[in-house]
Amino acid sequence: MVKFTSRLPLIVMLAVTAGFAAPQVAQARQHGDNLLIHRVQQEKDMNLPSRGMSMGQVEKTWGTPQRKLSPRGGDTSKHPQINRWEYSNFIVYFEHSHVIHSVLNTPAGNNTNPASIN
Repeated sequence: MVKFTSRLPLIVMLAVTAGFAAPQVAQARQHGDNLLIHRVQQEKDMNLPSRGMSMGQVEKTWGTPQRKLSPRGGDTSKHPQINRWEYSNFIVYFEHSHVIHSVLNTPAGNNTNPASIN
């Protein structure tokens, strides 16, 4: 019984700490969700290259990119070559020579300096 009572304050302390941490975690998650929703809404309002466009179509419509990052993958059919082009406000991802995704170049997207991961 003595051992149980000596551990009781520890158990109570852990329970209290968990009670205070739960609202903070929920608040952080809600903040992150709001950032994601805001970013998706921004992307909808912008004229970004759409899925399936060719590299030539992208370059004709938006001009020459500021930077063409080195391709990744391409070693097997399961890992196709992915190319990335950086424009001032967005990044375009190509599988082989066709657009698979375009994203805003924002701090919320953690892609403000994609060249650093080259």
